[in-house]
Amino acid sequence: MAANVPPLKGLKVLELGGLAPSPFAGLILADYGADVVRVDRLITPFGPPRDTLCRHKRSIVIDLKHDTSRRAFLELVKVADVLIDPYRPGVMSRLGLGPETLRQINPRLIYAHLHGFRPDGMYGKRAGHDINYLAVSGILSLLGRKGEKPAPPCNILGDFAGGGLVCVTGILMALLHRSVTGQGQVVTANMVDGSAYLATFPRQQLGHTNMDKPRGENLLDGAAPFYEVYETKDGRFVAVGAQEPQFFSLLLAGLGLEEKDLPKQWDRERWPELKAVFTEVFARKTMVEWRAVFDDTDGCVSPVLEMGETERPYKPLVEMSGSPSLNVDVQEDYPELKKGEGCQEVLHEWVPGLEKAMDVDATSKLLTLERAKL
Repeated sequence: MAANVPPLKGLKVLELGGLAPSPFAGLILADYGADVVRVDRLITPFGPPRDTLCRHKRSIVIDLKHDTSRRAFLELVKVADVLIDPYRPGVMSRLGLGPETLRQINPRLIYAHLHGFRPDGMYGKRAGHDINYLAVSGILSLLGRKGEKPAPPCNILGDFAGGGLVCVTGILMALLHRSVTGQGQVVTANMVDGSAYLATFPRQQLGHTNMDKPRGENLLDGAAPFYEVYETKDGRFVAVGAQEPQFFSLLLAGLGLEEKDLPKQWDRERWPELKAVFTEVFARKTMVEWRAVFDDTDGCVSPVLEMGETERPYKPLVEMSGSPSLNVDVQEDYPELKKGEGCQEVLHEWVPGLEKAMDVDATSKLLTLERAKL
């Protein structure tokens, strides 16, 4: 591939319209050059949040229960490289459009299922959201303060990390396999197992030093005074992660404290006492004042920034010197992808021989292909 060409350029992806995890998988592929076409339904089955994960994508509208629209969909499947299916187990198969059918039509197709629960597990056919997947994966039990109930995070861990990103990993592995064998395959990801895999390290550490106490009493979950969030004078926050002794020394220096006057860093019985000292000292200055103290040191003290305060421009998932991603500098206020937007261009590029035979309804944008026009 030529230099400076996105690594997935030329890859054709059908993304069956869904909520956050599957659009995120499609977004990653699109950011690296894949031609991602969202397959929308006539209806809008879910309310807010709307799909804003549509950068670099186009849309077609398909009714899989309508023969002529289904026929148009199958023509696109024939030339697709990847199909992302976010529906519950068995939905597409009951429509006669599961992987066993579509891969007969196109043996090179990589059919990627993205489920919530483990499809063959006890919750496989049940509805759920990020909080449910984290609960079943065991991760939610780790999150939260001492003496408090588990704290659900924003839906980054389950939906996006354990779901969309894991699904993309499977797709890329399948593409590598296809480059050798010429054959596609079925990729099955689910947010429970994906999230659990991300938690490999804390699961392995359970019961061992620094992970042998109940939630909120361990090194990395809020008990350690040198691995904690502190409020500043102006009601803002700073994050402290000074575990190593050299970084801990720089933390104390920045706080104006003498190590000899304090409990030992690793005296766990006296961590509450040391935390109280840090809490009082951090409250003496504003976040900006603490940044002036720590930003140029290795004291491992960072400001807790709001989303609008982070460094710009935004960066892609990974930067690649020879095959960079498309532009992702602007990630908020991205225009919503309207149903059917870009459909004619998709037909022209994907199925030029059938472009004139396909109809796009002016109002609904429904794409159909009459058998008589073939």
